[in-house]
This record gives sequence, C-alpha cells and structure tokens, in this order.
Amino acid sequence: MNIVNLKNHNEINEAWVQNIIAENPNLLGLGDVELLQLERKQPRAGRLDFLFRELNGNRIYEIELQLGKTDESHIIRTIEYWDIERKRYPQYEHVAVIIAENITSRFLNVISLFNGNIPIIALQMSAIQIENKIGLHFVKVLDESLMKEIDDEIETVHQPTDRGFWEATASKETVSLADSILNLIKKCDNGYNLKYNKYYIGLEKSGISNNFIFFKPKKRLINAMFKMESDPEFEEQMDAASLDYEHKNALYTLKLNQDDLIDRQEIIESLVQRAYQYFIK
Repeated sequence: MNIVNLKNHNEINEAWVQNIIAENPNLLGLGDVELLQLERKQPRAGRLDFLFRELNGNRIYEIELQLGKTDESHIIRTIEYWDIERKRYPQYEHVAVIIAENITSRFLNVISLFNGNIPIIALQMSAIQIENKIGLHFVKVLDESLMKEIDDEIETVHQPTDRGFWEATASKETVSLADSILNLIKKCDNGYNLKYNKYYIGLEKSGISNNFIFFKPKKRLINAMFKMESDPEFEEQMDAASLDYEHKNALYTLKLNQDDLIDRQEIIESLVQRAYQYFIK
C-alpha cells in the first residue's frame, strides 16, 4: 500500500478525482447527499467544482477541490463561491467545503480569523494505491459548521407546484399578497412572475429563477423575504412604520397582512427597490 501524490501524478488529474467524488459522494463523509451540479459556472467568477444537497435536510455544500496543498487562491475561491450561492438561495443552509491533499497550518490560521462566521469544512484527501488500483480516502480536519436556521421547514427548489396548492395550504387572501408585492417588483422589471414551489413562492424571469424576493404564505399573513445586507438607517424607517421584521443571513423577513400592504405600501415598495438593486449590482 502506497500513498500517491496526485499533484505530480503523470496520469491521474483533477477531472479523474471529480468523477470519483461525483459517482461516490458518500466518500466525503458529509452524510446522504446528492450532486446538484458539477463545474457550476459563477457570475463574474470561475466555476464551482461541486454543488451538493443534503437529501434529508436543507444544507447545500459548495465544494472546491485542489490537488496538492491549500493556497490563498483556493481559500478565496471557496469563500467567494459559498457567498454567491448563499445569496442566490438563502432558503438553504450553506456550508463551504475545501478538499486538498494537504491542509496546511497556514490555512487553518487564516480560517481561524473568521471566528466561526463562515461555516467551513476542510477535508484532507489521500490517494492510496494497492497493487495497480488507486482509491481515495477523506479525513475531516476542520468542521466549523455553526449554522443558523433560516426556517423550520425543509426547502427545495426541485419540487414545483401550482397556485391552487398554496391557496389550499395557506389561503387565497395571503397568496394574493404575493401578487401585490409582485406588482411592486414589476415597477423595477416587468419581466418577473411568481413561481410556485412546494415550500415557498419564488420569482422567475424568462423561465429562470431569480429569488431576490420570495414568499411563504400562512393562513393569516405572508412571510416576505428580501435578500440584502442589513441597513440600520432603513431599519429606523421600518421601525417608525411599525413593520414586523427581522434580519439574518443577508435576508430581511417581513410578516405582512393586507393592512400592511395598504397602510405601509410606500416603505414596502422602497424595500422591494433596495432588494432589486442589491440583486443586480
């Protein structure tokens, strides 16, 4: 049995490792996960090696692979891709994962500077050769997945449904509140429509999901979620308007009823515009 250095191997390359992981994701020790996308293109960036989803939960794993030892560019890419995906799909819990043959002490020192604010896992990969066969072994050397729950429901973008489902699950009145906010969104871009999923109502434009705002109707109110960073000055305006809101994970959640859409339309419209600008910037 020999440990093989993949970085300097004459025949085996990163694509070979990617295929092994894609076909056998349980090797990573992340539990029951499924591959959502391989080599996922990032806007104004490169490509994320793997996007995995937890089968029996609501975690998404953004995974970067590197042969050899971790380096600065590898760390930056991993965190950047994690940040892009968590802003794109805030209804999930997101965990950044770095895979490398050598997780260096310098890497661990850099990660410690984030004080647990970035949920990140580091997996050290070993290639083991037995006779003429090579297998992969992964050891978790860092696990700082201090996750904050976004909601107590398991989310998925892969289970579309229709308006009737939501009107029966919640009520026609609260689903119509999503229509009212959609009308405000159309003032920013008339191309958007509602997209009905099993656990939330999102937005789509030209058949592509763009959930910078999404909704969870209840029986008597609607939870409207707006993607944007915290804005203390604007929060003072929301406080003055007596809006029921909270902010976490780059997401404002407002609990709205019909009276809110009538009496507080101006400030809700301002929030819509801010979320739209945050999305397109």
